[in-house]
Amino acid sequence: MNTPPDPVPGADHADTAEGQLDRALALVRFLRANCPWDAEQTPRSLVPHLIEETHEVVDAVHADDPRALESELGDLLLNLAFQVVLGEEAGHFDADSVTRALESKMARRHPHLYGLGEKTAWEVSKARERADRGTPEGVLDGLATSLDPLTRAHRIQERVAGVGFDWEDHRGAAAKVGEELAEVEEAIDAGAPEAVEEELGDLLFAVVNLVRLAGAHPVTALESANRKFQRRFSALEGLARERGVVLGEATLAELDELWDSVKARGG
Repeated sequence: MNTPPDPVPGADHADTAEGQLDRALALVRFLRANCPWDAEQTPRSLVPHLIEETHEVVDAVHADDPRALESELGDLLLNLAFQVVLGEEAGHFDADSVTRALESKMARRHPHLYGLGEKTAWEVSKARERADRGTPEGVLDGLATSLDPLTRAHRIQERVAGVGFDWEDHRGAAAKVGEELAEVEEAIDAGAPEAVEEELGDLLFAVVNLVRLAGAHPVTALESANRKFQRRFSALEGLARERGVVLGEATLAELDELWDSVKARGG
């Protein structure tokens, strides 16, 4: 049996970023050699775990919990190291090639920091990279298919903005939201379900564009709104119990009064 990496806190390890990554890779190699479950894993079989750990990191960030974040980052690092080791075993790449590719990419996208040229917009740099690959790739080709719809809309808009197809500022996007909302109302009044769904999609897309041009990310903004609503509704439930109001039996006016009271308290 292989000797496991030293798990003792404070042990004599190289105090460098390279040393820390080496330890994570060594841990995965040890698990691959000695644990049947780890030995059976493939890049594809580990995707659900990679996604889950990413979400748990996000949850820890939103919870503003440094200790939980430290733990979840470790779990995510394990999954990243696992993918590197599996690529290494297959002869596709290794930790060095992954790191060198990252360094090269960041230098291309930050030419002004590396003495390689003038500062370039991020999406413009990425468009040049796609062109340099010599493939007839369109501006919107290559987007990850597993992106959630909000993020995908945001990335589509970023990409086309990189080639100049964009509003000058948020005011144009805000006007477009008003236009799309009017079209939703027209479709609803016309009693056309398919048209309603299409127009609602256009409205959501326009709202994402407004969020982007206002300097925010739609996923972050919506998640913040979700947490705020959940916090306020939980407070509403508590206030309802205090006042003897039964949810499900209360009128909308009564619920609105509770909601306003929660907001007035700073909830």
